[in-house]
Amino acid sequence: MTAPSTERANLRSQRLNQVTHAPHTELDALVKSHKPFDSRESFARFVVAQYLFQSELQALYTDPQLIAIVPDLAERCRAEQARLDLADLDTEVPAPFAGALGKPSLGEALGWIFVSEGSKLGAAFLIKRAVALELSETFGARHLGEPAGGRAEGWKQFTRILDSLDLSPEEDAAAERGAVAAFERFTELLKHAYAADAALA
Repeated sequence: MTAPSTERANLRSQRLNQVTHAPHTELDALVKSHKPFDSRESFARFVVAQYLFQSELQALYTDPQLIAIVPDLAERCRAEQARLDLADLDTEVPAPFAGALGKPSLGEALGWIFVSEGSKLGAAFLIKRAVALELSETFGARHLGEPAGGRAEGWKQFTRILDSLDLSPEEDAAAERGAVAAFERFTELLKHAYAADAALA
């Protein structure tokens, strides 16, 4: 189950980082444009998008086939934390938004989880900004909190497993498509969350 040493310079996790660079950059720019840390109201719209994304991925985080690969996968899901954050921010839990992920192949599912897990690293910077809004890992910004065992270690554990899997070229290609689709989906959900806010204004 270990990747050949000749592939170490081009690990699966590194390839996924490379193929998602453009949509990741686009998403970062979109997040900044909405200024989620200017007010609690704006941050609440950001949490709406986070909740929608995490709730759509809940089926993957609880999938027995995927848990067989990543044993602590179920505990890694942040949908419940995001739901509690919405309550803290006096924001209603949003209705599902059309276009959610259906039943992906194993490769696609791994790509989506890769993006979700990777976002926990960026959350380390986001939660520092949330503190200015008097939010924390226990109120309003729970979904940005540090996972048990630490962000870096959790990410390393996940990528070690991901990089060691013996996937076919087709499954690898599917993982890349899944990772790109995950960024595109979150971008769509973020636009939806802030558009709903603008419509109420």
